[in-house]
Amino acid sequence: MNFSYFVAKRLAFSKGRSFTKTIVGIAIAAITISLAVMILTNAMITGFKREIHNKIFGFWGHIHITDTNINRDFELRPISVSAPYYTQLKQIKSVQYQIPAKMWGREIEGKYQETMSYGGVQHVQPFIIMPGLVESGIDFQTILFKGIDNQFDWGRMNRFMISGKQNLESMGEDEIIISKIIADKLQIKVNKEVIVSFVKNKNKVRRKLKVVGIFNTGLEEYDKRFVLGNMNQLRELLGWNENQVAGIEVFLDDIRDSEIITDYIYNSILPSNLYAETIQQKFPSIFEWLKLQDINEKVILQLMGIVAVINMMTVLLILILERTHMVGILKSLGSTNWQVQKIFLYQASVIILLGQLLGNVIGLGLAFLQKTYKFIKLDEENYYLDTAPIYLDWQTVLWINFGAFIFILLFLVLPTFIINRIKPISALRFN
Repeated sequence: MNFSYFVAKRLAFSKGRSFTKTIVGIAIAAITISLAVMILTNAMITGFKREIHNKIFGFWGHIHITDTNINRDFELRPISVSAPYYTQLKQIKSVQYQIPAKMWGREIEGKYQETMSYGGVQHVQPFIIMPGLVESGIDFQTILFKGIDNQFDWGRMNRFMISGKQNLESMGEDEIIISKIIADKLQIKVNKEVIVSFVKNKNKVRRKLKVVGIFNTGLEEYDKRFVLGNMNQLRELLGWNENQVAGIEVFLDDIRDSEIITDYIYNSILPSNLYAETIQQKFPSIFEWLKLQDINEKVILQLMGIVAVINMMTVLLILILERTHMVGILKSLGSTNWQVQKIFLYQASVIILLGQLLGNVIGLGLAFLQKTYKFIKLDEENYYLDTAPIYLDWQTVLWINFGAFIFILLFLVLPTFIINRIKPISALRFN
């Protein structure tokens, strides 16, 4: 039997002094709280990012394709959905590309390796966006009218519907969907008719449309500006045919492929008069804000790890000093310094594992309660969500547990070096 493990086991299950029990309890509590906070932080931030991504991409898509000159003069320029590239977009299942070869985490200059994207194109849908004005008889609101057709993915939009048609599959030419912000401002309810005005050749063109639904994405930048309607309303105003649209939205299987597939589409599929850009490039402010959440998560995880390490190092030093007499006896009987060090490291491992067990119970338990009952509320205007979201990635939870255990244990080797300085004759007198 492993000598160090045998002694550590006897110590772990022996009746210690009340003082020892107290400091061990404090150490377990520190690890429990630290791990619970780590798990909750990761679950909330991951859930937060997923919900915001779902809202943004549910409304916009991952990649936008428009005419190259549209950003220069801001005039609507038609592109065709009957051209070969439109069919080719739908057929992208994966993309092969090269990345710099690495060794030991460092790039090898001039060396590249082939790799594949995580997925391909999931869905493609056209759109036309045109500025306008919506009037209700009480007030008016400037809007961006987003024209859609029967290729629109209603499955992504239905989750945001709060009133009216709950399972939309299509939209009539005289129908419109507005946001809750616009509906509240103009005091509009479902099935009420509104006047939507556009400018054509410096003349005001008015259309009477029926509100068939009200949505709320929680993204104020979108909700206070956009309404959804039939694309044919705008085609008629612009004098475009049924194959002409202002742009194409591309939805991907995996957001991680956005830059790779965007480059592939732009370089290999699109003609020279068309331009492809990711939604991150089009609306960078929100995604920069989301990146800050990653920094917050790293800071919290590091702080909790430091707290756990400092507590355990302090406790381990106390345990060693309290067992100085035992250390002297073992060393006088021929035990090496490393054998004695391992006794306390085994004992520390038991404390860490107990703390992690309780930390998982508390952290996962609170996460489950929040996911079920949503008792932590948020200000939707500032956070885009009305409750704190939870998403548990079990692989990440395992890595947090494993990483915390190894991280703490490695630092605990340092205080055990005090054993090297304990002389048997001094330790025996110490009692």
